[in-house]
Amino acid sequence: MSREILKKARKDAGMTQKQVAEYLGISEVGYRQIENGTRIGKIANWDRLEDLFKIHQRKLRELS
Repeated sequence: MSREILKKARKDAGMTQKQVAEYLGISEVGYRQIENGTRIGKIANWDRLEDLFKIHQRKLRELS
């Protein structure tokens, strides 16, 4: 399982996993786990991702 909407949003923004991790102030591995669906992540980080990608966090959190 992974978060394909989150991954697509990141790619559409032209950002790497490392860049998003730096934006959130977390490790690249930590962000990769969030994107891959193996880690939930903090609500504050979802708030920031919602602001960054302009997509509701409920949609970003969906697992596919």
